Amino acid sequence: MDTRFDTGIVAGTGQRRGFLIFKRAFDIAVSLVLLPPLVLAALALLLLNPAFNRGRLFYVQPRMGRDCVAFRAWKFRTMIPAAAVTRGPYDPPEDQRITRLGQVLRRTRLDELPQIINVLKGEMSLIGPRPDYIVHALRYLGEVPGYRERHAMRPGISGYAQITLGYVDSLEGVRSKTAADLHYIGNASIRLDCWIAWRTFVTVLRGLGR
Repeated sequence: MDTRFDTGIVAGTGQRRGFLIFKRAFDIAVSLVLLPPLVLAALALLLLNPAFNRGRLFYVQPRMGRDCVAFRAWKFRTMIPAAAVTRGPYDPPEDQRITRLGQVLRRTRLDELPQIINVLKGEMSLIGPRPDYIVHALRYLGEVPGYRERHAMRPGISGYAQITLGYVDSLEGVRSKTAADLHYIGNASIRLDCWIAWRTFVTVLRGLGR
């Protein structure tokens, strides 16, 4: 796949005031619609977790947000609980820790649903650069050109780099994702957000979520 992106941030295009106002209003409206499904999913998991995914309902992790400010991102837990995060910034995912129920949650992206709370709080958007674990993000700041600049917008539940490149576990992969995120920031628009949302929906239907 060609991972070369136009990384120039175009003033008056991606950051137009009208677009940002629409984007925030859309985030709030969709998140409010998704609140009842979130409650229903949480109730269902409270019943299923004791048998298929023993442990806490939610997994909360500090992530790097807009302007490089840390926030607490919420997800439904999909892994066997661990005392601490041991995976390094360029290590492969710990798939062996994912429970069977957790696999279903990931394929359907239901594990991401609690992040609508972060969206309503203004910490995230529905579409934007995916927020990284704060410890890994601090490392990337010193190793990846443009990584700080990718935090000019709210991070998203889904994003351009996520759907075009997928999961990466190398320095070169993080650099490619950063370039893709800068491309999104420089070209962000209602049309692009709709395209990303559609691609995300298709990914979920095909069961390709991680």
